[in-house]
Amino acid sequence: MGVCTSKPQKANPYALREAEAEADPSQIPKAPLSPAAAENHRRKDDVAAGKQSPFFPFYSPSPARFLKKSPAPAGGSRSAASTPRRFFRRPFPPPSPAKHIRAVLARRQGKKAAAAAISEEGEDGGGAAADLDKRFGFSKEFTSRLEVGEEVGRGHFGYTCSARFKKGELKGQQVAVKVIPKSKMTTAIAIEDVRREVKILRALNGHSNLIQFYDAFEDQDNVYIVMELCEGGELLDMILSRGGKYSEDDAKAVMVQILNVVAFCHLQGVVHRDLKPENFLYTKKDESSELKAIDFGLSDFVRPDERLNDIVGSAYYVAPEVLHRSYSTEADVWSIGVIAYILLCGSRPFWARTESGIFRAVLKADPSFDETPWPSLSSEAKDFVKRLLNKDPRKRISAAQALSHPWIRNYNNVKVPLDILIFKLMKTYMRSSSLRKAALRALSKTLTADELYYLREQFSLLEPSKNGSISLENVNKALMKYATDAMKESRIPDFLSSLNSLQYRRMDFEEFCAAALSVHQLEALDRWEQHARCAYELFDKDGNRAIVIEELASCTLHSTNPRIVEGTIIRKLLLLSDTNCLERVKNVNHDAHSHKRGLNRSPVYQFLFSFQYFAMVICVTCRFYIHMYVCSYSLLENRCWLYYGVTRSRNEDIY
Repeated sequence: MGVCTSKPQKANPYALREAEAEADPSQIPKAPLSPAAAENHRRKDDVAAGKQSPFFPFYSPSPARFLKKSPAPAGGSRSAASTPRRFFRRPFPPPSPAKHIRAVLARRQGKKAAAAAISEEGEDGGGAAADLDKRFGFSKEFTSRLEVGEEVGRGHFGYTCSARFKKGELKGQQVAVKVIPKSKMTTAIAIEDVRREVKILRALNGHSNLIQFYDAFEDQDNVYIVMELCEGGELLDMILSRGGKYSEDDAKAVMVQILNVVAFCHLQGVVHRDLKPENFLYTKKDESSELKAIDFGLSDFVRPDERLNDIVGSAYYVAPEVLHRSYSTEADVWSIGVIAYILLCGSRPFWARTESGIFRAVLKADPSFDETPWPSLSSEAKDFVKRLLNKDPRKRISAAQALSHPWIRNYNNVKVPLDILIFKLMKTYMRSSSLRKAALRALSKTLTADELYYLREQFSLLEPSKNGSISLENVNKALMKYATDAMKESRIPDFLSSLNSLQYRRMDFEEFCAAALSVHQLEALDRWEQHARCAYELFDKDGNRAIVIEELASCTLHSTNPRIVEGTIIRKLLLLSDTNCLERVKNVNHDAHSHKRGLNRSPVYQFLFSFQYFAMVICVTCRFYIHMYVCSYSLLENRCWLYYGVTRSRNEDIY
């Protein structure tokens, strides 16, 4: 590396001449010319041979760049001039940045990089790599049971070849074998990744869009994962052969299959973490054949209330929360949104020259929906992609919700699968206060027919009784119907034990809508303010833009006794209140009530002082941003009034 000095920077002696510049707009811009033309000519051969960089004398590019070949057909059309370097004209960069990111993080922590190159001692069988236990307990009869054919693909950690069973029930069956050399397993993390991949493939079964797993073998040198052979090629190859654009109907056919298999994995408690067109294969060379999800090497088990922190995935498809090291199944939905964007317009939603630039664009930039062909696409298609590419994972729809979207649900009689998200929301609802439940019920009554479609489908999958209600027994039966061994590994039954309160009561469809309603997703809609206003009007029954105690009691405890509200609801709200808001309200109300110190000990004044907690719970649960303008009371009527104003701004303080 060079040494930093205070002298002016010298001209780069390795800058390319004008005669060597190419007219292709997709090439990297050339560096400025150097006046040292003679020396530049003398170094030209070194630059062309890759020994020196044309930009930095201390950097040598990888020789692997000369070995890359584009899967796109020869003579393909050039990219559009209006959006240069964004269309698929070349293959993607290396599929996963996880190795390099892990190495950087490990160096920052002062530890040995997990993805460091194999040392000479490790290659010879010595060193730390030789001390690792690389025994997986798989069968060692690979050579006796299978006959290996030609290689069909090669990845970063191994290669894939065709094979044929020589005996057993699958005799004569053509399969694909993923070969992972043990010499590349230099860390305990790499060994555990292989072990977990086999466990996930073995646990997930029974879905038509999931690669079928047959068996796993090992010997002294390699691990062999035997799977279904898909001869149709990658989805990426199909995209490139089409010039990068799909019609809406063709894109729907692809998205339905991807969403179905991802929703199935999420229900079993498995997050893929590396969804991209390269990891979906066609079973046959016909485009109408089924798509199969492959490559679970980066996948992991996760519960609905668990957050992962490993930075893994591919740069163009990584979700923002993955870069923030706190994510769950919503990260897969983001990757699906990127694939949907590519299918519909042929370009990537986030692009940069470098990996760090891509990450910066994912975190800060917004995908463009103004360029061709987005103006000619339906508004439902654009809304579908936007809801998948919401940077807030709480507002992002799930895979099952995407299948119920108006753009896709009418395609070929799509069936909405059971969504694990509803159990997470039901758990939160069962633990909520009476006031929060009342607010959610009010919001659920404002939903449109399209928004109720998803909830109605989920309720029917729970198979309610004849009287139209569900209990814990219905939940258990539904899970047993769709469960695989992966669900046990992800400990989802332990998570659902929190719904035990349903064992002693039943829930009708109206309450189910309130329990399975995501306020964050509702807030992401354009009509959120209308939902909030309609829900508030359900509390304000007399229409005077004020909530009195009797109205609050009738919406929560179905009682008109203010003392019940003061004695029960307020105590619960005290546990959920925001102390900072309390201090702000104290300061605002101090001057207004300082001249009435004699009322400090009256029950009415105490309730008025505690009523601010009601405002905060409405803010937290229903996302209502309420401004308290005037707090006045009348001792003769023994009644408190709260005048409100609704706003969407998050940065304004309570007056």
